Amino acid sequence: MQKFLTLTLGEQLAEMAQKYPDDNMIKYTDRDYERTWKQFDEECEIIARGFLALGLKKGDKISIWATNVPAWLLTFFGSAKMGGILVTVNTSYKLFELDYQLKQSDSNALVLIDGFKGTSYIDIINRLCPQLAGSEPGKLDNPAMPELRVIIYAGEGDCPAGMVKWDDLYTLAEKVPYEEYAALRDSCNCHEVINFQYTSGTTGFPKGVMLTHYNILNNGLTIGDGMKFTREDKLCICVPFFHCFGMVLAILACLTHGTPFVPIDMFNPKKVMDALESEKCTAVHGVPTMFIAMLEHPDFDRYDFSRMRTGIMAGSPCPVKTMQDVNEKMNMNEVTIVFGQTESSPGVTMTLADESIERRCTTVGKAFPGVECKVVDIETGETLPPNQIGEFCARGYNIMKGYYKMPEATALAIDADGWLHFGDLAVCDEEGYYKVTGRLKDMIIRGGENIYPKELEECLYRFDKVKDVQVIGVPSKKYGEEICACIIPKDDVELTEEEVKEYYKQNLAHHKIPSYVWFMSEFPMTASGKIQKVVLREKAIEKYALQSAGSIETA
Repeated sequence: MQKFLTLTLGEQLAEMAQKYPDDNMIKYTDRDYERTWKQFDEECEIIARGFLALGLKKGDKISIWATNVPAWLLTFFGSAKMGGILVTVNTSYKLFELDYQLKQSDSNALVLIDGFKGTSYIDIINRLCPQLAGSEPGKLDNPAMPELRVIIYAGEGDCPAGMVKWDDLYTLAEKVPYEEYAALRDSCNCHEVINFQYTSGTTGFPKGVMLTHYNILNNGLTIGDGMKFTREDKLCICVPFFHCFGMVLAILACLTHGTPFVPIDMFNPKKVMDALESEKCTAVHGVPTMFIAMLEHPDFDRYDFSRMRTGIMAGSPCPVKTMQDVNEKMNMNEVTIVFGQTESSPGVTMTLADESIERRCTTVGKAFPGVECKVVDIETGETLPPNQIGEFCARGYNIMKGYYKMPEATALAIDADGWLHFGDLAVCDEEGYYKVTGRLKDMIIRGGENIYPKELEECLYRFDKVKDVQVIGVPSKKYGEEICACIIPKDDVELTEEEVKEYYKQNLAHHKIPSYVWFMSEFPMTASGKIQKVVLREKAIEKYALQSAGSIETA
């Protein structure tokens, strides 16, 4: 019988600090940051008091825009301890996307670093908040974002004007009596929302998935159990913290099992393999493309993977061959798969470390304890018997509270009986093992990143040379899917592929830039005038000779 935790994240961290005070919790290989469970717990309490000193209060939304740096972890747990709601921001976001998310989430504070992959976060926030440079730190007044009051700089340079320097939180904390903070901390409840994860969901622009302590902590517990995690293991985390993959499947799986971890700021195959060897890691998580990058690295054979045992391959459909190669060549003979989506915290099914290689390579496992799963008929909604393909649905402790300020979208995702409809096509065998066979939605999953075509289409509709656009996903051997933008230019204008990609580059994250730009005069339509995206995809596969990429077997 599954035993569920009824602690908050702050309480769980404090429990680990009491249980394993001197055990190493976290160690970076590229910077001077290493903490025991006790040291980290105490530091998070200081950060929580620092947030309170800035006027932040329980229920406030604290956005974090950073790679896997120590400040991300400290913001996550510091926010949790004072009752804040962490709003995770994709590191690849540009101005258009950040503007939308800060406003939609009603963010009260933003913690940021200098930037990522050539994008200056400092420039973007100053463009969105032109009053920032002239503001007193912590007292931003921007009519366009009335809720946003505090910008905290966790970068490596001099603190920009109008921002609060991260290091100042440690001294600001002294202004808040410990007793006052402790009373607030102890008022937190495990069923309160702790995190907004933004996802494209089923329609339209990104939605804020509201997740509770109970949702994500117990999901992490189940996942750690599935990998047989103990304090003797060590997980290398090279997937982004801002995804549920990094936050729940990695950080919280460790938090619930006293397992130390080695974060990687941003993925680099050599850097990850260096860490696996030097830190004697027993586990590593990644999307298929990350494992492929390591397996194909010219120095791969020079590394010692003898300590490796387990990890998770997830985020996008997992090629069977890649699973087999990781199992055999990286000594990860207990590598697992977790299937789910952000709205389910995120895991719903998992293959277990001690199951057969065939099960772990060709299925996405069985339902989590405490989670019901089923496959339903697409037309009638009736539950289907084994070995029949239909839509995958799940319900249980892990289902989100809903989308923030979007009740109609919530009702479309979760039916009256509490079943979350995934939009994925799946089949279940007689023994309860699931296999995902496709998607009802036209969401594109590129290397673990969820990309919703409507957002890309809406962006390009603003380009004055574009008459119409349809964005589709096409098969990719490397990423699972790539983006193809099918464009009808305006009459009598010259439009090039380079112009289109540059426009996207200026407005959207790099992973949303189409790999293929296809100019055409018209789209295939039904008799009723509906654009046939399925036909577009078929034609694109033929045009770009992607037939072999579409035939790769996945779990």
